[in-house]
Amino acid sequence: MKQIIVLATRNRGKVEELREMLKDFPIDLRSLNDFGPIPEAVEDGATFDDNAYKKALFTAKILGLPAMADDSGLVVEALDGAPGVYSARYAGEKASDADNVKKLLAELAGQTDRRAAFHCVISIAVPSGPALTYEGRCEGEILEAPRGVSGFGYDPVFYSPVLGKTFAEAGMAEKNQISHRGRAMAQVAAEFEQILKWLNQRLTEAKPPKPDHEQFEHNDWSEEKMV
Repeated sequence: MKQIIVLATRNRGKVEELREMLKDFPIDLRSLNDFGPIPEAVEDGATFDDNAYKKALFTAKILGLPAMADDSGLVVEALDGAPGVYSARYAGEKASDADNVKKLLAELAGQTDRRAAFHCVISIAVPSGPALTYEGRCEGEILEAPRGVSGFGYDPVFYSPVLGKTFAEAGMAEKNQISHRGRAMAQVAAEFEQILKWLNQRLTEAKPPKPDHEQFEHNDWSEEKMV
């Protein structure tokens, strides 16, 4: 039986990328879209690491299954590291990708230093609390106008010197080779056999022991009891 791992996100772009990266492993990979309504984790951590762990642990506890979460974002030199952990809601809590990109370009208007980097932290947690952490980073710069129609988030304005194009102009496989998430997931992939062993050990430890039936020998269950 394949080990179920839940991707702690409803972002279809992220789900598609992560499924592609883990397609060769013997796991049953699901996302929050495969479950009914559940509360959302509060992403109020000060770092990507904080938020990745919070999302992974919250999802694992809610569903009783191992969960994988990533927290990633854009760090721009000229903006003192913004939008950082607020990347997904840079233009407001309900902001769209286009809203966030529009605000970013407005903030960088007239700036000559357009250096930026995508950061990603991936956390794999079990319901009892322990977690594994992996990190990735990708350097680039912010263009003055969007280019390309693929990807999501800030991909249309993030230019990669390595690729010679924006992330939104690159194919998924091409992007995954050098992206922040791709680099973090490469570490996950390299250790995945050990990760599965770790999950099995942790999940076994987390299970409560079966009751000793002798403890019930003095109880009489033959009559209905008033509750």
